[in-house]
Amino acid sequence: MTELLLALWPLFALIVGGYALRRWDFPGEAFWPAAERLNYYILFPALLFSSLARAPLDNPALPRLALAVLLGLGIGWIALLLCKRLRGWPAGRFGALTQGLLRFNTYLGLAAVASLFGPPGLTLAALMLALMVPAVNLMSVWALTAERGIGPRALLLPILKNPLILACAAGALANLSGLGLPGGSDRLLGLLAAASLPLGLLCVGAALRPEQLHGERWSLGLNCLLRLLGMPLLAWGVARGLQLPVLESNLLILFFALPTAPTAYVLTRQLGGDSQLMAGLITLQTLLAGFSLMLVLSLLMTLPGA
Repeated sequence: MTELLLALWPLFALIVGGYALRRWDFPGEAFWPAAERLNYYILFPALLFSSLARAPLDNPALPRLALAVLLGLGIGWIALLLCKRLRGWPAGRFGALTQGLLRFNTYLGLAAVASLFGPPGLTLAALMLALMVPAVNLMSVWALTAERGIGPRALLLPILKNPLILACAAGALANLSGLGLPGGSDRLLGLLAAASLPLGLLCVGAALRPEQLHGERWSLGLNCLLRLLGMPLLAWGVARGLQLPVLESNLLILFFALPTAPTAYVLTRQLGGDSQLMAGLITLQTLLAGFSLMLVLSLLMTLPGA
């Protein structure tokens, strides 16, 4: 428990720091959107590209991780579709609740992996992200647009333009081609990647909107409970069923225990979803994650099969 606390509290200190800085209007309101864009389009893709360019893509863990990730997400997706049919949710609401349950805060996830599991964990985490990021983006876009009869091109375009997906694909191609990271490019990408995680966590804090927590208390509470406790329990069951090794099990549980992604708000607004509900889910899940991650990581990772 002490090791977990020592690994996680600096991450949430940065989130709180980002919230405080924005409330104090420092360094100014224009800084945060620019910082988010810089991180989303440059710094974070550099981290994913460099990780996958050096990752052992012949790693025997890859098929196991792919099956575990897709099985966990698939079970969650089927449950959401059943709830949509039973409750009659419109696309805007269904899209927000889907992202609340299936999307994850990649910045917080990789920062936690780096603190808890070091370079071996980051390598496996990059492989997982190469699978999870396209899958959850596809589900999110479909959920927000399902009732509009949107065509395949409009459905796939936001996914194909996603810089995180492009970085994963480019990193894998550089790896498979044998090109690697020559001529000191690994140092350059390392410097960019080093700036990504702390800046990303500050931006997560700056994006928190506690004022969006009024109303929708039942929906907010249930979605947060399922995301922060139900999904990691599902991940533990999948890991145990597939008999994953300890590190792979822990990574799967960790990523399924993360709060939803702040970028879900942008996608929800762009596609006409319930942006107020989405903002409330992002804020409440992020606030609660400081406690739920400690609980999940200390309990589930010590259970048999984890």
